[in-house]
Amino acid sequence: MENFVFHNPVKILFGKGQIANIGAEIPADAKILITYGGGSIKANGVYDQVKSALAGRDVLEFGGIEPNPHFETLMKAVELVRKEGIDFLLAVGGGSVADGTKFIAAAVPFEGDPWDILAKQATVTKAVPLGVVLTLPATGSEMNVNAVVTKAATQEKLYFGSSAVYPRFSVLDPETTFSLPTRQISNGIVDAYTHVMEQYLTFPVNAPLQDRMAESILKTLIEEGPKTLANPTDYDARANFMWSATMALNGLIGAGVPQDWVTHMIGHELTALHGLDHAQTLAIVLPSTLTVRRKGKWEKLLQYGERVWGIVTGTEEERVEQAIAKTRDFFESVGVPTRLGAYGVGLESIPVIQARFEQRGMVALGEKQDVNPQVVEQILSLCA
Repeated sequence: MENFVFHNPVKILFGKGQIANIGAEIPADAKILITYGGGSIKANGVYDQVKSALAGRDVLEFGGIEPNPHFETLMKAVELVRKEGIDFLLAVGGGSVADGTKFIAAAVPFEGDPWDILAKQATVTKAVPLGVVLTLPATGSEMNVNAVVTKAATQEKLYFGSSAVYPRFSVLDPETTFSLPTRQISNGIVDAYTHVMEQYLTFPVNAPLQDRMAESILKTLIEEGPKTLANPTDYDARANFMWSATMALNGLIGAGVPQDWVTHMIGHELTALHGLDHAQTLAIVLPSTLTVRRKGKWEKLLQYGERVWGIVTGTEEERVEQAIAKTRDFFESVGVPTRLGAYGVGLESIPVIQARFEQRGMVALGEKQDVNPQVVEQILSLCA
């Protein structure tokens, strides 16, 4: 096992009716800005619950944060926070709203051009405190330091992370997700699954506890994903899915083990260039990544096949093939196609993506730093 430091200060309020308790988590004298997306929270009752919990408090609102939140939109919120003297942010929505709110929190006190936080990985040392009321299980943003933001003007989707943007608390009430469209739940299952794979399917470092925790999340998603799609108001299935998505990326299973993230880096470019949902890009790229890089992941692919999918017969080559095929089949089974052609996208963007990787110095990626733009081309070529 590799050395690690693990710290996660996020307080989780899980279960029915927990939104009612958020008032106790926010300083009584705070001036609060509620951030949200397209307005679904007003249709499903979440907005009313939040407003009721904050009755009598000094509250402003900022809506319209996009899926794959736009830098341009978020900067309008930054201006509002500065102008109004907001001192607490409350993200109400899915991962995009949480991500966007983290960027707002970091950008407000940042000295210089806030785009540098993303484009130059400028250090973020302080941020406006924030909380999250989660309405879409997927990204794990409610319990981590990560955020991804898109600059619409240049079609760039970039990441930043800082311990300064850990939420002070996050509310996870499975009932708030009952009215979500099937597509969003399908995406959430794939997103959470791929988060685990990026941390688990690398190479062995004698970390059996982390491996088994990761495998348990994968198996839970395989079992509960179809259940929650078939019956969206099955509280137990939705609760198990929701907690799995949070546990997939709160830092615990990644402590002390090598991590990959090549699938995500490629996927971000497909979203930026073609507007595909984040999880759709992951479903497209992950099976091809595993295929192209199978030699470096051989031992873990065999372990994954046996422990997660019960693949114990055949040659090693056959078992690795089956493990990759099972992954693709699972994504397809929960309603997320795994080929670019299914979304009307061809291979014409490969040179553009390669050039972007080179321009950003992303020439030694993956758990062994052996993924260069040429390997990226091989991966994308299999995605057609």
